[in-house]
Amino acid sequence: MVMRIVVATHNEGKLVEIRRILRDNLPVGEGGVDGIELVSAGSLGLPDPVETGVTFQENALMKARDVASRTGSPAIADDSGLIVDILGNAPGILSARWSGVHGDDEANNRLLLAQLADIPANARGARFRCAAALVVPDSMGGVPSADDAVLSPTDLDTSFVPVPCQIVTVGDMTGHILTNPRGSNGFGYDPLFVPDEQRVEEGHAALTSAEMSSDRKNSISHRGKAFVAMCPVVQALLRA
Repeated sequence: MVMRIVVATHNEGKLVEIRRILRDNLPVGEGGVDGIELVSAGSLGLPDPVETGVTFQENALMKARDVASRTGSPAIADDSGLIVDILGNAPGILSARWSGVHGDDEANNRLLLAQLADIPANARGARFRCAAALVVPDSMGGVPSADDAVLSPTDLDTSFVPVPCQIVTVGDMTGHILTNPRGSNGFGYDPLFVPDEQRVEEGHAALTSAEMSSDRKNSISHRGKAFVAMCPVVQALLRA
């Protein structure tokens, strides 16, 4: 029996990325990745829920709960952004619209560089953070209420997943912000961000996220870490 999981996104590229993470971290065969059918909310014609949370975790849960309630199927969602230490953890949940226009990467990068113009290299620490949420409705299509406990994988015996339930995992990718962009891959703040978790060859500069291949970035990314942490729960759900 194949279990359908709806990913709360209209971005088919994100669906492909999550499918790849599950494929690489779940066993093949019964009770594993072959037992999952991932579909996007966009492919089902579902609307994008309005994100009114004040944290990544709240926004991810809000999106997953909305999709689970509309479909009666388990739903996955994520929310992510850039946290700059010296800016008091901004842009944070406002990362995609930091300049005032949602999704204008060039304007967002220009504004961030201007805000950090006088900040020395040793004080430009930052991190990307991703919160991933899984909401599992009961067999009648009911979903947990907003006030019900939010679990993490450490709260669970992963041989058993209670239904209904809502689970959140978090992943970080630490690094620092450059004074000028480099690279043309990726999106968002990738041209300004140099991840700490990379091997730097002698005589070469550390790469920005925008200079890395997709596979190399995904292996250390905040989103990858958040969804890898969720994989034992997905596997337990398949065994239920």
